Amino acid sequence: MFPMVRLVKEFVKYRNAPALPYDGTHVSRHMCLPWDLDPFMELNNGRTLTLFDLGRLLLAKRVGLIATLKREGWGMTMAGSCVRYRRRIRVFETFEMRSRALGWDDKFLYIDQSMWKKNGDCANHVVYRAAITDANGIVGTDRVRRALAAETAAMELPEWVLKWIDAENARPWPPIQD
Repeated sequence: MFPMVRLVKEFVKYRNAPALPYDGTHVSRHMCLPWDLDPFMELNNGRTLTLFDLGRLLLAKRVGLIATLKREGWGMTMAGSCVRYRRRIRVFETFEMRSRALGWDDKFLYIDQSMWKKNGDCANHVVYRAAITDANGIVGTDRVRRALAAETAAMELPEWVLKWIDAENARPWPPIQD
């Protein structure tokens, strides 16, 4: 189940947080709760992705994207992700989540998120490809940037993200069935 109580808590907690520039980083703190666990008593991999939603939505609010989505009647959907899990997060352990935009191409926004343990170790990291949508499908990022009034210079995507994009473009869709 989606952590609606946590989402509301985050929006209340950061209701007066200053706006962020498009390339700003939203930092939040969280705790691994008993209902976040897998059978090995650590943060479940699926729940990790759900918790990343909290940071991504607050980032979207603070850069003005949520207000723009409402005004334009648009939606936002995740169109892909690339995730790494490296360190366990155990019950009642606290961690810091960092969420930031990496940049965009003609169709997608790329969002970088990570969870950091108290000792400074990165527990996991994900890059999301997000699409802004309307009734006709994907809204081009030039139009989104104009609506956001994001007159920032193009943010160059890192080489490793470009390689991921190339790999995704080479991946068959729909998947090949045996």
